[in-house]
Amino acid sequence: MNFASDNCSGVHPSVMAALAAANEGHVASYGNDALTRAAEDRVREVLDAPEAVVLFTATGTAANAIALGGAVQPWQRIFCNEDAHIETSECAAPEMFTGGAKLTLIPGEGGLIDADALDRAASFWAGEGLGGGKPGAISITNATEWGRVWTPGMVTEIAAIARQHKLVLHMDGARFANAVAASGAVPADVTHRAGVDLLSFGGTKNGGMGVEAVVAFDPELADRLAFTRKRSGHLLSKHRYLSAQFYALLEAGLWLDLAGHANEMAALLAEGLNSVDGARLAHPAEANQVFAVLPADAHDRARAAGATYFKWSSLDETDQDEVTVRFVCGWNTTDAEVEALLVALRG
Repeated sequence: MNFASDNCSGVHPSVMAALAAANEGHVASYGNDALTRAAEDRVREVLDAPEAVVLFTATGTAANAIALGGAVQPWQRIFCNEDAHIETSECAAPEMFTGGAKLTLIPGEGGLIDADALDRAASFWAGEGLGGGKPGAISITNATEWGRVWTPGMVTEIAAIARQHKLVLHMDGARFANAVAASGAVPADVTHRAGVDLLSFGGTKNGGMGVEAVVAFDPELADRLAFTRKRSGHLLSKHRYLSAQFYALLEAGLWLDLAGHANEMAALLAEGLNSVDGARLAHPAEANQVFAVLPADAHDRARAAGATYFKWSSLDETDQDEVTVRFVCGWNTTDAEVEALLVALRG
């Protein structure tokens, strides 16, 4: 019963087979091989973006930092939600890769960015002159750190603010597959057609061993991204092992099948929590994460039964007898695991 993170899931057999196939023979290094070109083309096809630049890297932190490092000057500001992964969990990697750009935090329920607050902040900092630096980019997360999903219309609203203030719009898509599967949106409609300039397209949490894709829909950013990746040491010499993973994940819609299953397990768990006396959802469960407030005794029972998950920051807890937790379902979470967790919680 491991609900700690989709990072804890194993590698999908199709990805493992693709890695084994890529291991045969000798091919050109540093991404100058046919498999990498084919995988890049497959990403472009899925996103319906034939002119996009695709750069593979091994981690989500690297993908976000390389994307923003290639788009923002050191004296600029990056607007993001106050709970964004780039703010809370990446050890100032975006600041390092940009040479010092400042993250400016914007409120918003469930990890979403409040559009009016964003517009006010962009207007304010644009008028602060040399002392305040200059607005440079907006970063949104889909699905968010609280499991919420951006729809095309919501992205378009943020993109309009980005265009008004001449800002680059970046999407952290560590769980992009889950967001697309949950919303039913065409991938292009929630990215470049809605105004996204840069996408960090996650594969690691969705059946990969360790792979993300930085996708630049704006070709003017291509050179800076490529040099930033190389200079930071994230252009792997045996690059085909990254490419093989994405090539396999995007084969015949596997990426969406895996994400859809994870989302279904999360929905099953969220529904089942209704049968746990005193439990309630802290946020709507829109993708593959379930944030819940549990009675302390239910939490103790689940732990005693061997369930693994994280306690989360206090949110909507009314007394000390409650615990806020995060459950994450992965591509290989089973109905039996969900039911076993619910049985333990019910007592």
